[in-house]
Amino acid sequence: MKQLSSRLADFLPYRLSVTSNMVSDNIAREYRRRFGLRVSEWRVMAILGDAGALTQRDLVAATFMDKVAVNRACKVLCDRALIKRRPNANDGRSHLLELTEEGTEIFDAVMPLALEMEASLLHVLSASERETLLRTLSKLFDRAREIGAKRD
Repeated sequence: MKQLSSRLADFLPYRLSVTSNMVSDNIAREYRRRFGLRVSEWRVMAILGDAGALTQRDLVAATFMDKVAVNRACKVLCDRALIKRRPNANDGRSHLLELTEEGTEIFDAVMPLALEMEASLLHVLSASERETLLRTLSKLFDRAREIGAKRD
């Protein structure tokens, strides 16, 4: 592969995106092989497994995926009976989505793999570096959200 210019190699959005994709791809290979899940489907399942029942609009906000991708992932997961819809008592126009029993079993099987990947990745950092990284990522996340809100 041709060497990247230092301009692109040092461009933070590029580095964050590529690193995120590499980490996601590493764990995605395993859950795709074992459970036939795509990255978008796993993201929806991960959010529902962590947060519990949510509307599709909430999933769009939580995953930072576009609504078409979330809709597609939810349809596949519903068709596979990994998530289910139920009426939203607070808003009759929307439904809540939640993991089914089988979806919960898959979530419970994949999470240890994801955590193992995280531990393997972070192994190269000292405890202090990990704390600094998490603090820095939180600041960047908050700032990116702030910038995005100003543009909306």
